[in-house]
Amino acid sequence: MADSRQDRFDNILFSLAQEHSGGALDLLDTFFSFFARKTDFFVGGEEGEARKILLEKFDRWSRESYKIKEKEVKERADAEKRRTERIAAKKKEEDERIKKMAQEEPTITEITDEEAMQIEEQKNKPKDEVKNGVVSDKDANDEQDDPSKLKPNSGNGCDLPNYSWTQTLEEIELKVPIRIGIKLKARDIVVNFKKRFLQVGAKGHPLVIDGELCNEIKVEDCFWVIQDSVNIVITLTKVNKMDWWKNLVITDPEINTTKINPDSSKLSDLDGETRSMVEKMMYDQRQKEMGLPTSDDQKKQNALKMFMEQHPEMDFSKCKFT
Repeated sequence: MADSRQDRFDNILFSLAQEHSGGALDLLDTFFSFFARKTDFFVGGEEGEARKILLEKFDRWSRESYKIKEKEVKERADAEKRRTERIAAKKKEEDERIKKMAQEEPTITEITDEEAMQIEEQKNKPKDEVKNGVVSDKDANDEQDDPSKLKPNSGNGCDLPNYSWTQTLEEIELKVPIRIGIKLKARDIVVNFKKRFLQVGAKGHPLVIDGELCNEIKVEDCFWVIQDSVNIVITLTKVNKMDWWKNLVITDPEINTTKINPDSSKLSDLDGETRSMVEKMMYDQRQKEMGLPTSDDQKKQNALKMFMEQHPEMDFSKCKFT
C-alpha cells in the first residue's frame, strides 16, 4: 500500500497525467525520456542493472495492485451480504408491525362541547370536496403539478448536470462521472459517508458533491464501485424506508414525489407478501401528502364505525377518537 511519502506526490502526478492524452503509456514515455536525458539511470551501473531494477519495482507494485483489487472485491461482497441480510430483517420486522397494527382496536377519549361542534361541522362539509376518501380533482392536480418541482426520471430520482440518481424505498443509487483524463482507480477517488453528509470527487480536484443529504443514511451499509473506469457508482442505504427522497442533497432542486412511478421501483421482483407491504407504504405516503387518512387510519375508522353501529344505545357525540 502506498505510504504517506508516496501519497504526497499524487496531486502532482494527477496534474501531469492530465497532460498526456495517450494515458499511462504516454506518461511512461515521458518518465523514461527524463531518465535518459537528465539522469544516469540507464548508464550509471552495470549493463542490465537498470532493467533489473525496473522489473523489481514492476513486480512489487503489480502484486500490491492485485491485493488492492482483491480487498475491493471482498468489501463489495461483504456490503452486498449485509444489504441482503438487512432487507430480510426489515421484511420480518415490518410483517410483525403490520400484524400488530391489525390487532389494535381504536381508543375512545371524551372531548369538550366545542370539539364536538367542530367534528360535526367537518362531517357536514360539502361532499364534493372529499368523496370516498379522495380530494377533488382540482386540489389533487394542484398538488401533483407543482411547477417548482422537477418530474422524476425513470428511476424515481433526478438527472442533474454533474450526476444522476435513482431510488427505491430501500436505497439510493448515485452515478457520478469523473473525467480527469485518466482511468480511475480506487486510490484516485474521494468518497466520504456520514449519517447525513456526502462528499464525492477525485483527489486533487474540486469535489463534485459536498453537502448535506436530504435524509439520513446507514453509513455502515453504504458502498461504492468504479464503473467503466470513469464513473463512481454509489449505493446509499436509507434509514427511513417509508419515504421517497425529494432530492439528494438539500441544495439540489426537488422532484415531485407524487409523480413517482412504483413500477420502476422493481416491485415486480418482490414476492407477493413483500410487494403488498411496499405498495401499502407507498399508498400511505401519498395519502399523507394529500392530507387524507392512511390505510391504517381507514381500518381503525371502519372498525369504529362498525362498533358504533353495533351499539346504538351509546352516545358518541362528545367522544374524541384517536
